[in-house]
Amino acid sequence: MTHKPLLATVLGERQERPPIWIMRQAGRYLPEYREIRTKAKNFLELCYTPDLATEVTLQPLRRFDLDAAILFSDILVVPDALGQSVRFEQGEGPVLDPVSAESIGALKPERALDHLAPVLETVRRLRAALTPEKTLIGFCGSPWTVATYMIGGRGSTDQAAARLFALRHPDAFAALIDILVATSIDYLVAQLEAGADVVQLFESWALNLDDQAFEARVIEPNRRIVDGVRARVPNAPIIGFPRGAAGNLANYAARTGVNALGLDYATPLDFAARHLPADLPVQGNLDPLRLVAGGAQLDERIDAILAAFQGRPHIFNLGHGIVPETPIEHVAGLVERVKNG
Repeated sequence: MTHKPLLATVLGERQERPPIWIMRQAGRYLPEYREIRTKAKNFLELCYTPDLATEVTLQPLRRFDLDAAILFSDILVVPDALGQSVRFEQGEGPVLDPVSAESIGALKPERALDHLAPVLETVRRLRAALTPEKTLIGFCGSPWTVATYMIGGRGSTDQAAARLFALRHPDAFAALIDILVATSIDYLVAQLEAGADVVQLFESWALNLDDQAFEARVIEPNRRIVDGVRARVPNAPIIGFPRGAAGNLANYAARTGVNALGLDYATPLDFAARHLPADLPVQGNLDPLRLVAGGAQLDERIDAILAAFQGRPHIFNLGHGIVPETPIEHVAGLVERVKNG
């Protein structure tokens, strides 16, 4: 079997130089992406059109020596597949018709995988197109993060609508989480069966929760997904990325059972050494705006991250998604420095 450095790292094998991929590596900072984007009438159509989604996924690997492709899709294809109205509006981002305690029962988990069939076809095409040493990453949003959009109707700085909903309507909230856990398991298993090597759980809104809420809304649903996926795909490699988890990171890693832990850019570089098992792979964690600014500060921070994690399995990445105004030459320089020093 061809060696896949990134997959091997997720499974606990330290590399001489860390493999690298970049969250949102296929996206608006690339002119070729912007050109493809004009061929779809809206963002969801782009996600659901295998020809276009496959092309977009492969674009960054043609420019940069990245070790992985990540499926081009979005975490909100899951509520869309459940029958909730989801649309992406220019300048506003995702907008959903909020669910209520009464309307959760109208969601249709039984239709979800059929609706997501075009995404799974994209995974199959990517598996066929990628060279053997490249890792293919699938993903979904974690239940709490997806629920915040489903309840609030859009992104939020404090997730107040979902936090209040969970406190005021605990039974309805639990029912929603149950639906999202079951659907996420089915979806991730289908991605692995279609050819994904690794899957990542994006808990993008892990912040703003007290420890009790974090345990119930983040750790427990993610644990259930990890267990559910591995019950059907034994030893499935899974990365967990609980952005903003801060002091809850070690507990998340221990309790969920993920193979590798994504660290956001606010996580101190000595956190892993002080609080995480020495053999736990970590991923991250360059501030995306350092990549925009470039210059000596970028090189210094890259080197500091490499040095901080050199004693453990490490996947170099940003600590959140790349932003549209990122200069392409800065990305090329980042990849070159990580790969070749």
